[in-house]
Amino acid sequence: MGRGTGAPGEIGKIGTGIEGLDDVLGGGLPAGRLYLLEGDPGTGKTTLAVQFLLEGRRAGERVVFITLSESGPELHASAASHGWSLDDIHIREYVAKADTLSNGPVTMFPPSEVELLETVQRVFRDIDALNPDRVVIDSLSEIRLLAQDSFRYRRELLELKEFFLERRCTVLLLDDRTAGERDRHVQSIVHGVVHLEQIAPEYGAERRRLRLSKIRGTSYRGGWHDYVIRRGGLDVFPRLTAADHRQPVRRRAMPSNIAALDALLGGGAQTGTSMLILGPAGAGKTTLALQFAVAAARRKQRSAIFTFDETADFLIARTPAVGLPLREFMDQDLISLRQIDPAELSPGQFSHVIREAVEQQRAEIVVIDSLNGYLAAMPHERQLNPQLHELLTFLGQRNVMTILIFGQQGMLGGQMLAPVDASYLADTIVLLRFFEVDGRVRKAMSVVKKRSGPHEDTIRELAIGPKGLVVGRALTEFHGVLTGVPVYKGKTLSRLKQPARHRRSAAHD
Repeated sequence: MGRGTGAPGEIGKIGTGIEGLDDVLGGGLPAGRLYLLEGDPGTGKTTLAVQFLLEGRRAGERVVFITLSESGPELHASAASHGWSLDDIHIREYVAKADTLSNGPVTMFPPSEVELLETVQRVFRDIDALNPDRVVIDSLSEIRLLAQDSFRYRRELLELKEFFLERRCTVLLLDDRTAGERDRHVQSIVHGVVHLEQIAPEYGAERRRLRLSKIRGTSYRGGWHDYVIRRGGLDVFPRLTAADHRQPVRRRAMPSNIAALDALLGGGAQTGTSMLILGPAGAGKTTLALQFAVAAARRKQRSAIFTFDETADFLIARTPAVGLPLREFMDQDLISLRQIDPAELSPGQFSHVIREAVEQQRAEIVVIDSLNGYLAAMPHERQLNPQLHELLTFLGQRNVMTILIFGQQGMLGGQMLAPVDASYLADTIVLLRFFEVDGRVRKAMSVVKKRSGPHEDTIRELAIGPKGLVVGRALTEFHGVLTGVPVYKGKTLSRLKQPARHRRSAAHD
């Protein structure tokens, strides 16, 4: 038990105790091998190592933690902070005492070499006595200091490797990279290397990510993967790869239940596609997106809404005033609403949250409000488009309709700017604009792109009232509506079937 499972002649894999990390590893670590876990202080190396041993204990294996730096009480205190007990985990302390060598016999060898030899021999004796399945050694920096030169250090590492391989132990070697440079000696000897990294942005909480640079004898998911440290250990969020989640796409209509809006969209929206709603602040982007979610809820279809810009409480409170009973459908578990703090949530974690909403909650519509907030969650702007492309591809392959809201800078005029160009990623683009007529500000909407079929090329007036969205007929009497300052060319101004407070103004016009 505990030496890994697999077909004859194959190396079995063992779990790390971290579901996301096992996913990245393709099922776990090949058993009976040595692995380097390296990262700066604070990246969670010891926490990950303890989770690895706890998983072994859960599986009925014998596990040993060899510490060359932290004391046993310190390890127990750290484990208690996560709610763990280290019972049945053998802890062996080899922390050097100040008087260890001063009271020993005088020899012709350097004191550091004597201490290194004694430490390694104690490790060998304890491992032979306990015959463990899993071992953690924390940390290599202490062995490096005792060895003093690279030749002796590499020789001791090779001796440790040979010793553990003969006993088919799976070993994690922890290294805090105090040497200043990546230790090529260790990386060339071990069977796998896991890098842990901590990034401190200019604002917000620190971000952590990991990467596998080498795992011999098995395939794994490359690249950087975000993770967080919570009470209970590490949570790893594997980088979303859409190609791993392909399934047959069966597109279905997702109408808004507003006839004029569905006509503008050429029959309505569809599952498996993405819709980008562009416009300035206050133009009705969020209300338009919520209209699709509420219409789906009336059909007993689930939606997941992620808001970056507006607090969830305020959004829930204001929706009844525009004819959208958001709270009613949230109580029926047909609409979920989650407020996202871009300063606290990494992009990988956000993708994981969306994936859970689709795979576990069976959401058929996902609303991201807004891409501006999503962009703020990115450590570097250049990473937005590739990650967003993978996310949209994944959602499309899961037959989900995705609505992306993007706030543009400016209010009126043709020079409406956006932080990045994400328009090429969307299947459908809905453009909202303000325009001015006779001292009144009005709203207009148009569909400028739809990959999945034909659509109207007209510009329609949009109004928002107590009964919800009202989409009028085409603004054929105007020229230059999208510039914000149109030229009137007709005999009578277009009249919407507007709420009462709009009708009086329209009659005055």
